[in-house]
Amino acid sequence: MDLYNKGNYVVKVDGVDISPNPVVRGQPATFTISASTGQAISGGKAVIDVSYFGIHIHKETHELCEETSCPIAVGNFVLSHNEVLPGFTPPGSYTLKMILSSKEIAQLTCISFNFKIGLGASGSSVSDS
Repeated sequence: MDLYNKGNYVVKVDGVDISPNPVVRGQPATFTISASTGQAISGGKAVIDVSYFGIHIHKETHELCEETSCPIAVGNFVLSHNEVLPGFTPPGSYTLKMILSSKEIAQLTCISFNFKIGLGASGSSVSDS
């Protein structure tokens, strides 16, 4: 999996694990993000945007403390997001973009990664944007 760190963010993403990979329609999928922070974070928001072949199809916002344990101490932490994609979700290439923010900092990090849905599809790539 490729990981690109292009931004100078408080939160640095080390990797993303997708299970199962490829994602199976109508079944739970877990996106586990390994990251680290240079400062304590008491809470905030996780905004998730999903695109299908470059076309925006879904957006949702979660409390950061629903995706990981808060407060987040300086050092390594794991953020985990679970999603069940509807059975009618078409197979193909998707991009998930996640922006983490807090009351104090508008953008803790911004990451995007690709994932696939469908028979015989596998693999993902990650980049900070």
